[in-house]
Amino acid sequence: MTNGLLCIGDNVVDLYLDRGVFFPGGNALNVAVLARRFGLAEVAYMGIVGNDREGDHVRACMLAENLSTAQLRRVEGPNGKAKVTHDVDGDRVFVASNRGGIRRKLMLRMDEDDLALIAAKGHVHSSCFSYLEPELPRIRAAAHEVSFDFSTLHDPAYLAQVCPHVSTAFLSGAGLADAAVSELIARVLDLGPDTVCVTRGDKGAVWANGQTRIEQPIVPATVVDTMGAGDAFIAGYLVARLRGDTPGEVLQYAAFCAAKACGWEGAWGYPLADIP
Repeated sequence: MTNGLLCIGDNVVDLYLDRGVFFPGGNALNVAVLARRFGLAEVAYMGIVGNDREGDHVRACMLAENLSTAQLRRVEGPNGKAKVTHDVDGDRVFVASNRGGIRRKLMLRMDEDDLALIAAKGHVHSSCFSYLEPELPRIRAAAHEVSFDFSTLHDPAYLAQVCPHVSTAFLSGAGLADAAVSELIARVLDLGPDTVCVTRGDKGAVWANGQTRIEQPIVPATVVDTMGAGDAFIAGYLVARLRGDTPGEVLQYAAFCAAKACGWEGAWGYPLADIP
């Protein structure tokens, strides 16, 4: 087993309607790119891109970040695309998407080479936007650890389906009361993961592993764009976790990375003008 990371699943472009530009994004791809930026050398990404201008931009930006495209499946159809605007405070607001584009219709399936890569890297990250649920049992069997971003998808049936195949669960709990966060953590831990981390926007994050609970405050940031800050938190968390930091050090580094990501446009830069 190595201390590498393989991110499997979603990529999109985030179209800023108020600016007419789009940026590469998507949780699994964001975590892969940002984990490399934050210090992890052994990172790979596996996913599906469309054969349109948006998919080509995602691929080109991966190469610009020195992230291999060897595990990309480029297929005929539209790339995933989310439409975003901003409120009066500058915070992003997702208004529409094509639900992953061609990626939703084809869905990723693991072959023997993929499972061998999973075993070689050791650690897999994916998300609820990746349409990967049918493959999670096989991925979990091949991987040393699996982290998964549930975002705001707290549906009990979905949690019961996915959690048994996850070792570290990330969830977004912005707006939840303290009691609701504690209840959510307890429910997820009961379903199988060893560790749960609930991010709460400007309230920081709450982490628990069954025996210990840690509350991590945010790190002050100069905000250019909050897009991808949550994914940067996950990326920083995984980088620190894989290098052997203590839980407290892991959370501090994750918060630092989330703040750092607020300092650039998009999830990790690379704007391209949208052409109707």
